[in-house]
Amino acid sequence: MERNLTHIALFAALIAVLGLVPKIDLAAGVPITAQSLGVMLCGTILGARRGALAVVLFLVLVAAGLPLLSGGRGGLGVFASPSVGFLLGFPVAALVAGWVMQRTTLSPGLAATAGAVIGGIGVLYVFGIIGMSVMLDKSLTEASYLAIAFLPGDAVKAVLAGMITQSLARMRPASLLSRA
Repeated sequence: MERNLTHIALFAALIAVLGLVPKIDLAAGVPITAQSLGVMLCGTILGARRGALAVVLFLVLVAAGLPLLSGGRGGLGVFASPSVGFLLGFPVAALVAGWVMQRTTLSPGLAATAGAVIGGIGVLYVFGIIGMSVMLDKSLTEASYLAIAFLPGDAVKAVLAGMITQSLARMRPASLLSRA
């Protein structure tokens, strides 16, 4: 139990630290950040349940007002912005990435990349597109076109998540909780 709490807290901190990487603002009001890589890693390394809990902890801290999102954003106001869909999708993305990682027999690197693509891109984009559609008063098609700008960076992050997870599996197999 104590070990699980420690891992959850450490990965919530990892997402926060990735917020220090400068964001790139887009016209749609949703920035490109490195934090989605942390969400992907939560699922691929911690597994579905612990990964989702780490992201929920991170979001609770953001809602409490801590400036943990890239650019020093925090507080309830971020949940009324065009990025609300992505934020609400973070825990589900980690859950799905972890679920894929736990259920497949592929090598850890391939399984993590697949989980990151399915959860960290596919699932996250569903939430993000709906959030942008509602907050920007755009159709789902228009919001989908806006989300395409994120795809190249997110593809790189998914590959990085696979490589990091594979390296961790090779160096310290017992630390890959998604495969325990």
